[in-house]
Amino acid sequence: MVAGILVLYGLALISAGSLLMARDVLANADIIVVLGGDGPPRAARAAALWHQRRAPLVLVTGRGDCNFIRQLLIEAGVKPEVITTECQSASTWENATFSQPILIGMQVRSAILVTSWFHSGRAVKRFRSLMPDIRWISVPAEREKSYWRLVFDIDGVQIVKEYIKTIAYDVRGQISAAAAPKALLLANTDAGR
Repeated sequence: MVAGILVLYGLALISAGSLLMARDVLANADIIVVLGGDGPPRAARAAALWHQRRAPLVLVTGRGDCNFIRQLLIEAGVKPEVITTECQSASTWENATFSQPILIGMQVRSAILVTSWFHSGRAVKRFRSLMPDIRWISVPAEREKSYWRLVFDIDGVQIVKEYIKTIAYDVRGQISAAAAPKALLLANTDAGR
């Protein structure tokens, strides 16, 4: 039984690149959106993109480390005046939800989404589903550790958890999509009274 679990764990790690990661062709955009979490690699990736002039603005989203990531960006040479922060969201779902009014207010048409490589698939799927009028370009921070090292690292556990979170988000998204027409129907019915 233990051997089977270890084999599944290893397969989950090795398959993460093809099953969990979303990487798009790099293109210029209106803004770079950096998700909180694994701050240093995400900040480094976002700063490099900004220096390459891929986007003139940066939005950092995520409670807990948004100001830390902002500071890392500034230390990497990103001008403070181009950085906006959203420091209330506590999940990927909320990152998208709380970023939406900010991005709409900025009239964003295209955005580069920066997060960890194994988190990128779920993240970009959520942002695209909530804001389909924005062209989302997933440019994740690259994997820095070998798969062998991940086996014994906390990131290995995070990767396995990402499979579970991806399934949960898919279910939640389907429930939300199914509930939306019912809510609209109820609102229209109430308006007619």
